[in-house]
Amino acid sequence: MNMDSSMCASSGHAPHWEQIDWPQCERHVSRLQARIVKATREGRWGKVKALQRLLTHSFSGKALAVKRVTENQGKRTPGVDGAIWKAPGAKHKAIGSLRRRGYQPQPLRRVHIPKANGKLRPLGIPTMKDRAMQALHSLALEPIAETLGDSHSYGFRTGRSTADAIEQCYSVLSRRNHAPWVLEGDIRGCFDYLSHEWMLHQIPTDTEVLRKWLKAGYVENRTLFPTEAGTPQGGIISPTLANMTLDGLEQLLKVAFRRRRDGARQYRLKVNLIRYADDFIITGPTKDVLENEVRPLVEQFLRDRGLQLSPEKTCITSIEEGFDFLGQNLRKYDGKLLIKPSKKNTHAFLEKVRTIIQQNRTATQERLIRQLNPVIRGWANYHQSIVAADTFSKVDHVLWQSLWRWAKRRHPHKPSQWVMRKYWHTIGQRSWMFAVDNGDRTPTGQIVWLKLHHAAATKIRRHPQIKGTANPFDLRWRRYFEDRAFLKRFGIHRAGAGIKPS
Repeated sequence: MNMDSSMCASSGHAPHWEQIDWPQCERHVSRLQARIVKATREGRWGKVKALQRLLTHSFSGKALAVKRVTENQGKRTPGVDGAIWKAPGAKHKAIGSLRRRGYQPQPLRRVHIPKANGKLRPLGIPTMKDRAMQALHSLALEPIAETLGDSHSYGFRTGRSTADAIEQCYSVLSRRNHAPWVLEGDIRGCFDYLSHEWMLHQIPTDTEVLRKWLKAGYVENRTLFPTEAGTPQGGIISPTLANMTLDGLEQLLKVAFRRRRDGARQYRLKVNLIRYADDFIITGPTKDVLENEVRPLVEQFLRDRGLQLSPEKTCITSIEEGFDFLGQNLRKYDGKLLIKPSKKNTHAFLEKVRTIIQQNRTATQERLIRQLNPVIRGWANYHQSIVAADTFSKVDHVLWQSLWRWAKRRHPHKPSQWVMRKYWHTIGQRSWMFAVDNGDRTPTGQIVWLKLHHAAATKIRRHPQIKGTANPFDLRWRRYFEDRAFLKRFGIHRAGAGIKPS
């Protein structure tokens, strides 16, 4: 019995939004994705195309696509039509509207968000229907992207993170005989300049639908502008398209810099690529190899795709001097590689918490703690797998100074001892805890303090790096990802690195 048919009501109509069997939908889509992976591995592209069409026309795929765009962070952000899908009835109706025949995407709504360097990043916001269509086709494209993707590409991929990228950096840079030079690469306006023609010829998806998305244009200040290149930042499928466009560089470098012969001795040039989205590093044995051999190869690879390296952000650095990558600094000290939070990243974090404190000059202590804790905990967790203990302690001290000024400003005529007793408390073995009694009590009547999270309280744990060939859509790797999720959930960090696929 066809699964999509079995999900329909006895009248033959699709079930209402509240009646949809979501686990069954996920199982159906997962089976199709696993079949796409198998067909891709075998090079049966006709079969791949047929399975993609089956998935994008299925009720399960459409339902999951609508569910995704109505439950993510942008669910209340409308496109140019001003529509959002809030009511169950609107979501149910949206499932039936996701049809290929007659589909015409609307232009994107262009907005600008600030970047860390003070510049503005353009963001294109599709309509809800266009987002759902992109989410639907992503379900059919991501299994291919994961099967064909570079082993050491970590951005915007299921089950991968910046911590995996940093662990790979450690693997290729930590030993004394590893490459001593690094090419820090940054692609200028990657999402803005991707070649439409290259994507339409190389991306294995519904070409007609892809062409419509790429050529939809955008609206800014009530004016319609055409799009001749690029894929919008803000589109659900855009990260996958960008990843697939950049995939292949790792294999190109492996072929170009395989083992070479020097007389009777063979050696490797130690050229390794680690990429996270459009940021990447390439290791090399000498500055000359990176400058005169690796860089021209990378530039040609990007040129074919309508891209180029950013001159101001691309440079070649000695590992003895160190470099920043993904908010962390990698540098060798007397031959030993240490990875620490970068000064720039730490400064940006402290500026953020200072701003929160300044904006809450008249707020209650409870409200201030509730705003600060997620920010502090998130930053500390991001850096918990590297050499960050000293930085955590320094950050806590700077934060204490900011909070002391906040407290003294509120009570300019009170002595310091009074301010200390009001806002800081001794709890258990810890003194000077910025905490507040918010009225909660344990069953035995003890106070449940709402405490400020200290970065230094975050335990340093080594991150178990994901295997380069792991594929979350491949049934052979399902147990591997389940075990990793289990170990992460219960805080078991050292185990799991040796888990093998079933």
